[in-house]
Amino acid sequence: METRTALVTGAAQGLGQQFAVALAGRGYRVAGLDLVPQPETAGKILDYVELTADVTDETQVRRGLERVIDRFGTLHVVVNNAGVYPAKPFEETSVEEWRRIMRVNLEAPFLVTRAALPYLKAAGWGRVVNIASAAVLTAPPTMVPYVASKMGLIGFTRALAAALAPNGITVNAIAPSMVRTATAERTVGAGGGFESVRERQAVPRTQEPSDLVSTLLYVVDEGSGFLTGQTLNVSGGSAFL
Repeated sequence: METRTALVTGAAQGLGQQFAVALAGRGYRVAGLDLVPQPETAGKILDYVELTADVTDETQVRRGLERVIDRFGTLHVVVNNAGVYPAKPFEETSVEEWRRIMRVNLEAPFLVTRAALPYLKAAGWGRVVNIASAAVLTAPPTMVPYVASKMGLIGFTRALAAALAPNGITVNAIAPSMVRTATAERTVGAGGGFESVRERQAVPRTQEPSDLVSTLLYVVDEGSGFLTGQTLNVSGGSAFL
C-alpha cells in the first residue's frame, strides 16, 4: 500500500499539532497549514511540509495544496481543524465578528476541501475529517455564532458525505468538549471556563488534545470506509446522543 499523505489545518499548536504528530506516527506524510509559522510542529515530524497561509483565502489555500502535491505527489486525508471560538453576549456581537467566525469555522473547510478534492479523487481513496464541537449539543449562551458555525459544519459533513461516497471518500466530524490548549487557556477557558464545562461532563477532568487522537486515527483508518456522514461526540459525557 502506498504511503498516505495528510493535510491538517491549524497545525501550529494544540489539537492540530497533536493530530499532525499522531498521523506522522502512523506513517503518514504530513503537511500542516496555519496562519502562523509552525516550528514546534515541524520539529516533531521528520518529513513535514509547513504551509503558512490563511485558510479563508482561496488563492493561498490552492497554492498551499500545490506545494503539498509537488512534495508528496498525492493527498489522501484532510483534517479541517482550524477554528476560532470567541465568547461574547449575542447582542454585543458585531456583524464583522459574526462573519469572521463563519469564514474561519465554516467557509474555510469548504475552501480547503474543495481545493483538495481533485487530489483525493485522483488517489481513489480519501478521508475528510471536520472538527466540530459538542457545543452544538450543550449550546453555551455566550457562543451563539460559534455554535451556529459548528452546526453548519455538521450539515456540511453530512451532505458532502453523500456527495463523495461514490468516489471512495468518507466525510466525518469529531465533536470535542473544551480542549485544554494554549488558545483556550487565554480565552474561553480562562476565568473558570474549564471548570464550568468540567462540571457538566460525566468524566470529571478537562479534555486534553491527546484524548481526540484515537478517534481521529479510527476515522481515517483503512477499515473505516463504511463510516461516513457521522459526528462522533467525544466530550466526556457532556451530552448523550
